[in-house]
Amino acid sequence: MSIRLRLTAWYTGILFVTLLIFSSAVYGFVHLYTYEEFKQRLKQEANKIGYTDGAVSLLPDRKSEKNLEAADLYVQLYTFYNGAIWKSGNMEFSGLQFELPSVQKALSSDQQYKRFSVQGNSFLLLEAPVFEEYTGKLFGWLQIGASTRLIDQTMDRLQSILIMGSAATLVIASTFGLFLARKSMKPIGKVTEAAEQIQKGTDLSVRIEYDGPEDEIGQLIGTFNGMLERTESFFKELEDAYAAQRRFVSDASHELRTPLTTIRGNVDLLQKMWTEAPGERANMDEETIKQISFEAVGDISDEAKRMSRLVNDMLSLARADTGQTFELNPVPLQPLVEEVARRAHFLDKTAEWHVGELSVLNGVYVEGNKDYLQQMLFIFIENAFKYTPEGEVSLDVVLYKGQVGLRISDTGIGMDKDEVPFIFERFYRADQSRGITSGTGLGLSIAKWIIDEHKGSVEVVTRRGEGSTFIVWLPVVFAPPLE
Repeated sequence: MSIRLRLTAWYTGILFVTLLIFSSAVYGFVHLYTYEEFKQRLKQEANKIGYTDGAVSLLPDRKSEKNLEAADLYVQLYTFYNGAIWKSGNMEFSGLQFELPSVQKALSSDQQYKRFSVQGNSFLLLEAPVFEEYTGKLFGWLQIGASTRLIDQTMDRLQSILIMGSAATLVIASTFGLFLARKSMKPIGKVTEAAEQIQKGTDLSVRIEYDGPEDEIGQLIGTFNGMLERTESFFKELEDAYAAQRRFVSDASHELRTPLTTIRGNVDLLQKMWTEAPGERANMDEETIKQISFEAVGDISDEAKRMSRLVNDMLSLARADTGQTFELNPVPLQPLVEEVARRAHFLDKTAEWHVGELSVLNGVYVEGNKDYLQQMLFIFIENAFKYTPEGEVSLDVVLYKGQVGLRISDTGIGMDKDEVPFIFERFYRADQSRGITSGTGLGLSIAKWIIDEHKGSVEVVTRRGEGSTFIVWLPVVFAPPLE
């Protein structure tokens, strides 16, 4: 059974019980009130014919008898001492007779009401013993009855009205309840359709349109749309990660293919030279073979170093991808930058190396890792030397609003502005430099990871043919000046 049918069934059942209790209460109160009023009427009429507080002074006269007959009341008085029975005219005419009690029962009885049926007609009878006014002896037995036919008919009509009205209410309420349940559950159907559509296809951009109130269903649809949005974002990130991984593998394969080809070619050459018989080495004396062997071994060594650097860089990025971090401690910048500047003099370069005033770093600390900060600076400096065949490369610092800027500038080949967003991607190298300058294309990616781990940022200013400037901004902690 569907949810809407269960909701309708529950709603109809609750309404049925409510109507049953309400109808029973209405019928019971009307029945009780009507008969109580009827009993009071009988008591009032009994008082009119001389019955007052258990004593009777005289029998009804002709006038009062007519009034009683007009009121459709039947009166019977039985006297015990002579066995005489007085009946009202309508009672004589109809031949109606009420049952009489014995003396013992009359003495032990009090005023009471009794219902009985005669020839299919129901009556309500007021019975009471009558005592002599002065002696207090039992005189007779007074009975006043009235037909309850009209009351019974009224109660039957009320019962029919309540039953038919409740039935009609149930039918109408069930119909509208099913309609409202179907309308209320319609958004749930949309959720199901969207889920099936996503299950059958790959379109995660599907959203459920809902313009109703922010009730439970509205909150459910909002949650479902939010889940779809997060799922779409997750799959998009996953696809981007897969694409980056494929690109990474492709670029790594490309970068590794060249040194492996060089190594293999040189190994084949050496193997061929040293396995051939001396007479088969055409135009090659021992000195030439030594020279060729030395060059081949040098190429193998260079390519092995290149592969080693590439593998180390890839391992660094792999650690970054797995979320590994390094311990950060307060690091004094002046000795760190001075050491990097000193060691930069010994790097392979064709450009001039200039170092600015570093004394402003005295007493300046950053929360960082010394080894990684040095690696990051060397990456930018080596990159500047690599793309500056002639000119100069400089290093200086600047302090600004609680941050320190480590600025590496060069007058090399520079870049176009549209290349700047891609230079920190893995294996990215400008087409003009790929194959001309050495490198793996991973250095700037590693540098960016180190900067991010230090909660810093990097600013790039470049122009084709005029050089580039990289400013690494790091948050600083000021400490007492170094002695």
